[in-house]
Amino acid sequence: MGKLEEGIAQIGFSGEQAEQIRHKMDLYIKEIQLFNKTANLVGTDDYDELAVNHVLDSLAGAPHFAALTEKRAREENRRLTAGDFGSGSGFPGLVLASVFPDIDFVLIERMKKRCTFLENTAAILALKNVTVLNKDADKVPRESLDIAVFRAFRPLTSEMTQTIFSALKTHGVVMAYKARSEKIAEEMAGITKLVPSFQKIALTVPFLTENTAEVRERNLVIFPKQAVPVSF
Repeated sequence: MGKLEEGIAQIGFSGEQAEQIRHKMDLYIKEIQLFNKTANLVGTDDYDELAVNHVLDSLAGAPHFAALTEKRAREENRRLTAGDFGSGSGFPGLVLASVFPDIDFVLIERMKKRCTFLENTAAILALKNVTVLNKDADKVPRESLDIAVFRAFRPLTSEMTQTIFSALKTHGVVMAYKARSEKIAEEMAGITKLVPSFQKIALTVPFLTENTAEVRERNLVIFPKQAVPVSF
């Protein structure tokens, strides 16, 4: 059993769903390997590194994403829309879209080459719930998203937080993939007026955070849109 398949099982997926995810993620990794140099997607072409550092890292947040969306979708009886800010090569947006077909994902990316890659890959993975938006973050339509997700995106400055809040609906939620706790504390301390409180959840990423020889801390930072004036 390879790291991709074993990692998917460790995160908690099983049966037909696990096999579907494994198949799609295998295709995804191979597309990255094929187009990495021309589209400048990620810093490695190694299959297992892509599987662990990017795919499994993104998948590790899936149970928490489910907790944020399932109840709300049921209560409001509608499809929710999630925006992946600075989607780049599609992490975590394309990964989460593969797991949650009943949620619409907007992959927000300013670089045209990467947008072309995202569109082609979404088609290859048969993801009918994915739209690619070739725009800067501040050009996302206002109040168009229920959830904002991002990974390896810009730091949460006051300006960036306001930009994300502008794109979120009234009860929108931010779910950010982050690394070390001390960096998170420093970053969040700079936006306390906009985000007075937040939840930090430690992630266990198979084959990444389990390596005691090299501490690789991974966390999710989750907070709701605050009722504050947004100005630019």
